[in-house]
Amino acid sequence: MGLRGFEKRVESIIEGAFARAFRSGLRPVEIGRRLIREMDDHRSVGVRGATVVPNSFRVRLSAEDREQFADMASTLERELAEAAREHARDEVYTFVGPVSVVTEVDDGMRPGAFQIDVAFQEGPGGAGAGSLVLPTGDRIPLGEHTVTIGRRPECTIVLGDPNVSRNHAEVRPHGIGFVVVDLGSTNGTRVNGMRVTSHPLVDGDDIAFGSTHVRFEAS
Repeated sequence: MGLRGFEKRVESIIEGAFARAFRSGLRPVEIGRRLIREMDDHRSVGVRGATVVPNSFRVRLSAEDREQFADMASTLERELAEAAREHARDEVYTFVGPVSVVTEVDDGMRPGAFQIDVAFQEGPGGAGAGSLVLPTGDRIPLGEHTVTIGRRPECTIVLGDPNVSRNHAEVRPHGIGFVVVDLGSTNGTRVNGMRVTSHPLVDGDDIAFGSTHVRFEAS
């Protein structure tokens, strides 16, 4: 879908939420368009032939523009990061670490102007980029630490599903990716409908812990 598809997503996701609050001559969709251009302009070929793009974006704004959506900045940053992930999936781009977008004040910027600084930034310990998307839409980032799933309160992801065991499964970093490991749960762990004991994850995998479905996103 390329840039056109990205713009449609940004317009629907961002403009609908921020049009009234953001009265500057600068519109959030302009930031999204520039961000996607920066991804395309800075793409490179990785050691395994994959097309690698920046995953860290620092958006520098004037103090006046930044102030106009200060109360919504975290939501805007999150939605821009999600749009970047979607564009990467459309274009089959790869990230070297989790996607992050931050907005900050640059006293040298006049109202309506902005700059985006990009970087290729690995996750802690060199971990790859990945996340688990819960049924609620919440996103759990994956990195160098093991994520535990179950009904036990001490688990990283606590599920109230009665079909989930107290210590049900783990998602562990493995090489440049991640693997899901069942911990001998009563009702099992399934990836794309197939029961597994240990299984490497790829982008878009549907993981079922009991009756609860979670989506893995490699980007």
